[in-house]
Amino acid sequence: MIVTLSAVALFGVLTFVLLRSRYVGPFAAIAVFLFGFFTADTGAANAVRAVLRALIDAAHNVS
Repeated sequence: MIVTLSAVALFGVLTFVLLRSRYVGPFAAIAVFLFGFFTADTGAANAVRAVLRALIDAAHNVS
């Protein structure tokens, strides 16, 4: 739950900054997509969380 709340805050701030600066691109689309899934908590949110968890674990194992 703590990771989810911090991810929502992170992606919310990131989405606001990207929209405010009128930056449009793939990174903005990904930020808005993730913000929507973490806040809506739809049925697909578990799959998105699993992918993000796997990416985070892979990033820790790179070094």
